[in-house]
This record gives sequence, C-alpha cells and structure tokens, in this order.
Amino acid sequence: MPPKIPTTTRVLLVKKATGESPKYLNDAVLVERQLPPPNKLDKNKVLIKINAASYNHRDLWVRKGLYPGIKHGSAFGGDGAGVVIASGLGSNDKLLNKRVFLVPTRGWKDHPEAPESRFSIIGGGGDTAPLGTFAHYLVVEREHVIESPSHLTDEQVSAWPVGGVTAWRAVVINADVQEGQNVLITGIGGGVALIAMQLCLARGANVYVSSGNSEKIGKAVELGAKGGVNYKDKDWANQLSKMLKEHNYGSSSTDDALLSAVIDSGGGDIMGKVGKFMKGGGKVVIYGMTAEPKVTLTMREVLKNQRLIGSTMGSHKDLVDATNFIAQHKIVPVVSHVLDGLESADEGFKLVEEGTHFGKVVIRMRHEDKGEDKQKAKL
Repeated sequence: MPPKIPTTTRVLLVKKATGESPKYLNDAVLVERQLPPPNKLDKNKVLIKINAASYNHRDLWVRKGLYPGIKHGSAFGGDGAGVVIASGLGSNDKLLNKRVFLVPTRGWKDHPEAPESRFSIIGGGGDTAPLGTFAHYLVVEREHVIESPSHLTDEQVSAWPVGGVTAWRAVVINADVQEGQNVLITGIGGGVALIAMQLCLARGANVYVSSGNSEKIGKAVELGAKGGVNYKDKDWANQLSKMLKEHNYGSSSTDDALLSAVIDSGGGDIMGKVGKFMKGGGKVVIYGMTAEPKVTLTMREVLKNQRLIGSTMGSHKDLVDATNFIAQHKIVPVVSHVLDGLESADEGFKLVEEGTHFGKVVIRMRHEDKGEDKQKAKL
C-alpha cells in the first residue's frame, strides 16, 4: 500500500527570542507549513518523510546567535534520515520508498582540496534557507540525498552525515591515517571525534584520546582506543608520551612510540603540546577551535616538517566515499540520547549545551501522534 502523502509538515524554526531576559538570542518554535502535492514537485525534487534528526553544536550556536548567516524562519537541523515517499519524476523513480539521508552541504561537489563555489550547510539559514532537517517532511533536490546503509537504523543514520563527512576529510583525506600509526583524537565524546576514532580503528591505527571526563575516556577504551588522558591535567602531554613508550616497549624503532597524527577540535597550543613526541612530517588536523580561536606554530615544528592542516566539513564525494566505507566495515555511529518527538527539542538543546553526552543526541519523529501535530507552543 503506497504511503499517504501529507499536505502539511511540522517544522522547528529559528525565531527571534521574545520576552524579558531570554536564555538564548533565538527561540525554537514549532509551526505547520504547507507541502506541495506530488504532481507539483519539480522533476529534480523528492519528498522525504523524516524519521530521525540529530543535533550538532551548530544548532546550539544558531540559538545563541553565534553562527554566521542565521535567518529567522529557517528550520533547524543539518542531519536527518528517513524515506522517500514522493518524487517529481513520478512512480518510476528508483528512489521511491528508499531509506535515505540528506547531504548537509552545498557548494562542494568533488574538488579534492576545497569547495568549488560558495559553501553552505543546511539548517538555520545561509544560502539553503529555509531548509532544515528538524521537520516531519521536507522537499529536497534528489541529488542531495544518499541511500542509507542497510546495517543502520534511521536514528543511527541521522547521527552520521555532518560528523561523518567532517571526520572522513580530517582522518582519511588530510591526515591520511594508515595501519599501525599512532593517532591522538582530542575531545572524545563529541560526534566528530567518535566517528574519527571509529574510522582510524577501521584503518588499523592505534588510537589515543583526550577528554576532560574520565568516564568518556573509559568508554572510548571500551570501543577500541589504546588509552587516554585528561586534558585538564597540566601534564597530560607527558602522560600521553609515557603511555606511548610503555605500549611500544621493546620496539626496535623509536618512531613506534611517536604520534603520526592528531585529529583536534580544540586549537590553542596543541602543536606545542604534542610536537616533542610527534614524528617528523607528522600532521595536526584541526576541524574546530573549542579551546582557542588560534593555533600556535613555532620554528621547532617547522624544522621537524610537522604540518598544521585546517579541515572543515568535506565534499559530496567525500560523504559518498565515507558512507561506502562504514557500510563495508559495518561501523555504527554512537548515539547518546534518543528523544521522543519534536516537542522534546528543548531537552536536546540542553543536553548539547551541558556536554555530558557521549555520542549524538537524536530526535525520533512521532508521525502518528496527533497531539504533537496540534502543539504550536514555543519551546
């Protein structure tokens, strides 16, 4: 029996905050929007029933007004997964009834180094406004969907695109992590860091992690990391160096106790911290700067040919390649919390802000609950 095609969708929108002393600069408001009937869809577009959407820190920054290009009236969300239920090509479209997820980026097709044109990410504004994944249904260009790996649920798939393409470019393209190398991944527990760890492990690397939370380090070790250090300790770098030496005691090569790469989300003096026990030609790949908005590079690192590489998101091709890789290796993105329905969205923002989660925070859509459809209150 073909799915019932809806005429409206519920969407979580960015709205300017109202009231006295609001917590955030922007509110998250549930509204109802019209959907075009299937026979009015452009031939290059499909209608997707979103079953799950996940948060990124970017969504919180949009609420706080700290992200560029925010547009009121745009939907939240860059990550979403579901099913194609209608197509502008009609009933012969091979994508119909297929499980898919959305490509979160625009402007970067397949160039190996950087976007070919103006780069943007769906959700919250920018060139793709008002498109976002925090919705029951949405219309999108068919070229911007990818079939979901069959070994993953929609909740797990929704935890994949933004973090997956970011981690893939950092680990595989920029760091070129290889079997047997020692790799440090900082800030373990976040979506990108966890996927980066899973990719490194699948490629046969020895992974070490850092976190400000010992429980997160322990969970990373359970997933396959060799060990970890607490970055709140002033001597964490010395602790890590000692750990590397202990794990490679008796090796005939001193390089076996050195780092080949660092996948970093903090910035600051990361190169100064790890440079002493990183190989000549080693790479520090930075995809975020949660610690400081600058990175220190000295002649010591220059003379050792150590490289600092900036890495932001990735291309459409990167995401296709990464998805094929996780399908081959049966990698499952880590999900920390699954919330029930868009009306629970405010709880998700709180979880992301608290930062105690290990893995992604996901919303599972409640399509059959009429109570949610009637709720229009501000979160």
